[in-house]
Amino acid sequence: MFVIIGILVVFGSVIGGFLMEHGELMVLVQPAEYVIILGAALGTILVANPPSVLKGMISSLLGTLKGSPYSRKLYLEALKALYEVFQYIRKNGLAKLEQDIEKPAESELFKPHAWLMKDRYTLDFVCDTFRMTMTGHVQPFELDQMLEHDIEVHHHENEEPAHSLQTVADALPGLGIVAAVLGVVITMGSLGGPPEEIGHKVAAALVGTFLGILFCYGVFSPLASAIQKGNKQRLEFLMCLKGALVASVKGAAPILAVEHARRLAPPHVRPSFAELEEACKGAGAAAKPEAA
Repeated sequence: MFVIIGILVVFGSVIGGFLMEHGELMVLVQPAEYVIILGAALGTILVANPPSVLKGMISSLLGTLKGSPYSRKLYLEALKALYEVFQYIRKNGLAKLEQDIEKPAESELFKPHAWLMKDRYTLDFVCDTFRMTMTGHVQPFELDQMLEHDIEVHHHENEEPAHSLQTVADALPGLGIVAAVLGVVITMGSLGGPPEEIGHKVAAALVGTFLGILFCYGVFSPLASAIQKGNKQRLEFLMCLKGALVASVKGAAPILAVEHARRLAPPHVRPSFAELEEACKGAGAAAKPEAA
């Protein structure tokens, strides 16, 4: 929502200022310039990126429109879910968890957490970690390093769409110049005609430069930055989960493992100690009848 509002503010401010100076709005309506600049930008995206990056770019752009899911509520829900799993392991043993991680969609541990079921990578990240610990041959420091590399590869993949979009943004002023040069070529062919016609063609050529710069700094570059910030928030979230998983493998009590993860959460979305304690107590109370 804020992305849409921000773009509207950009265009509203530019057009509003233009009208305040008694500019003619229809001068900015140059379909050919839009076709040249945006069409060329789309072409460079298709040339420079494989289908996987294009798909990720579309997904990332849609994600920026929806807003960040990494709120205090999600962190609290994630830590509560991990606490329930750690408690289950503590009471029943790690071997009892095998059926749950093999079929998480049917698991009573995972099914109640809709956010986890929708995020396939995070679900696999958690389940695969427990699969590794079941082997009994993974030391905590080895698991820590393995999860670090897993997150790093995932983060690098998520950054590709942002880098590609930023590359296109950097090229837009140049594409605007291309459109302007083409406009000048057309203008030169009209020399000797009515001054009004020549003036109109010169204005159209300058609009090309204007659009290239506006789309670069007012749309594409901010969108790339928004995607990068979203990726950073996801990285912080995964590092938080990693902290809890590694602490649990080291033998920490469930409440200490999730408290370790809570301290890794960014301050603006970090649940308080009391909120986490209350959520975990509720999870423990809900699990007692089932365990009995």
